[in-house]
Amino acid sequence: MTEEVITLYQAIGGDHTVRTLTHRFYELMDTLPDAKHVRAVHPPSLEGSEEKFYEYLTGYFGGPPLYTDKRGHPRLRSRHLVATIGPVERDEWLFCFRRALDETIASEKLREIIWTPVERLAFHMQNNE
Repeated sequence: MTEEVITLYQAIGGDHTVRTLTHRFYELMDTLPDAKHVRAVHPPSLEGSEEKFYEYLTGYFGGPPLYTDKRGHPRLRSRHLVATIGPVERDEWLFCFRRALDETIASEKLREIIWTPVERLAFHMQNNE
């Protein structure tokens, strides 16, 4: 008998959870005074950013490759070079993501599986001292 392997996408609850996570993340970024610097590097409407992040996370977590199907390779760092991302913006982004993650994913183990590479990615995205 073969054991069924499930993806992180399935383990966290699939599309509904990824949508909820990304929506809460951008909601926090848009409303928290502690996120004003990271909010400032985004366009006035966060709708497009939220949709792209939802598409990216869906594939990143092992769901359908929505982002790459629509937009090709993510090239995250080069796509973000238009924004100045220093330690303040990075840390505010991480603050919003951590809070959204904690509010959205019930399992501490799954949150930690997600957090480690996301934190590493946030440091990689920094392009300014």
